[in-house]
Amino acid sequence: MQTKTVKIPGPDHPITIEPNPARITVSIGGRVIADTREALTLREASYPAVHYIPRKDVDMSLLQRTDHATYCPYKGDCAYYSIPLGGERSVNAVWTYEDTYPAVAQIKDHLAFYTDRVDTFDVHTAG
Repeated sequence: MQTKTVKIPGPDHPITIEPNPARITVSIGGRVIADTREALTLREASYPAVHYIPRKDVDMSLLQRTDHATYCPYKGDCAYYSIPLGGERSVNAVWTYEDTYPAVAQIKDHLAFYTDRVDTFDVHTAG
């Protein structure tokens, strides 16, 4: 059995998670599938920032669990959902860490979306 490497974020690979005060909406096929003011923005090393949306603010009935899975040594095992409304391009469009490592415990029970696999991913800033 292969042992999974667990890495702790640090100066060489920083991860920060902050509450995002903006309203974030995600829609596909004319349906809003997520609408939140409680997103968390995760910044990891040099990767683009990712917005994690609480499950309670996502219409889970529009998502379909898939068998796809990945592993991140900083965050843990990652599970995926497809969005049937979006057809082929929305396969595995949503990911989630259901049993996170302690360093990123805040993103447990949150979902992230590949923005190019939905119709709109809007971050509504106040102003």
